[in-house]
Amino acid sequence: MAHNHSHSHNHSHGDLKGRNLFISILLNILITIAQVIGGVVSGSLALLSDALHNFSDVLSLIISYIANVLSRRKASTSRTFGYKRAEIIAAFINASTLIIVAVLLIIEAVKRFQNPQEIEYNLVIWLAGLGILANGFSVLLLKKDADKNMNMRSAYLHLLTDMLASVAVLIGGLLMKFYQIFWIDSALTLAIAIYLIFVGYQLLRDSTRVLMLFTPIDIPVKEIVEKVNNLVGVSNIHHIHIWQLNENEIHLEAHVDFENDIKLSEFDIILDQIEELLYHDYQINHINIQPEFQKCGPKDIIVQD
Repeated sequence: MAHNHSHSHNHSHGDLKGRNLFISILLNILITIAQVIGGVVSGSLALLSDALHNFSDVLSLIISYIANVLSRRKASTSRTFGYKRAEIIAAFINASTLIIVAVLLIIEAVKRFQNPQEIEYNLVIWLAGLGILANGFSVLLLKKDADKNMNMRSAYLHLLTDMLASVAVLIGGLLMKFYQIFWIDSALTLAIAIYLIFVGYQLLRDSTRVLMLFTPIDIPVKEIVEKVNNLVGVSNIHHIHIWQLNENEIHLEAHVDFENDIKLSEFDIILDQIEELLYHDYQINHINIQPEFQKCGPKDIIVQD
C-alpha cells in the first residue's frame, strides 16, 4: 500500500478570512437590528423580510467563522483528518437556511398580497440604503475567498443576496413614494425568495456531493482507468474510490494489478508515474494504491464494499 499527498497551509490567509468574516458579522448585526425596528415602525414586509434574511446572514457568518477556525486545527489520533470538513458542513447548513428563509418569505408575501397595507416608505428607503452599503462592503471583503472555498462562498452568497434584496427594497420604497404602488412590497419579497431558493439549491447540491463522498463531477473515472491501464507494467486498476475531502483535497484509492511479480522499488517507479498522471491531469493530490499480483477477487472498476 502506498500513499502520497501534498499539503499547503496558509495560516495568515486563514486569519485574514477570519477577520473579514468577523467584520461582516458585526455589520450584519447592526443592519438586522436597524431593519427590524424600521420594518415594525414602517409596516414594510419587504424590509422585515430583508431583516430576517440579514439575521440568517448573522447565523451563517457565525457558523462560517467557527468552521474557518476549526478547519485550521491539527489532526490527531482521534481525528485523523482534523476538522477539514467543518467548512463543508457550514456550507451545507448555510445553504439549507437560505432555502428555509425563502419559503418563509413566500408564505408571508402571499398573506400580504391578500391583505395589502400602506407602508412608511421614507424609512424603508433610508434603511435599504444602509443595507446596500454595509452588505456591499461585506461582499467586497469576502469576494476573493468565495471563488476558492465553499464555506466562504456560502457566506458570500448570503451577503450578496441580501445586498440585492436591499436594492430591491430600495426600488420598492421609491415606487411606493412616487407612485403609491404598495403591492410592490410583496412582489419584491417573492422575487427575493425565488432568488434565494435558486442560489441556495446550487450550494446545497455541491456541499451534499462532498459530504456524501460522491466523485467530483469533473473527474472522468473511465478515462483515468484507461490511462493508468496503459502504463507499462500495469495490468489493471480496479476497486476505485474517488472523493473530495474539502475544497483543496481530492482523494483516490484503488487496487492495481501488476503484470509481473515486481520488487517494491519497481512498484515505487510506477507509483510515481500514477501520481504524476493523476495530479497534473485531474488535480487528484491524495493517492492511495494497493498493489496486487494475480490476486483473486473482483476486478471491476467499482466494487461495492
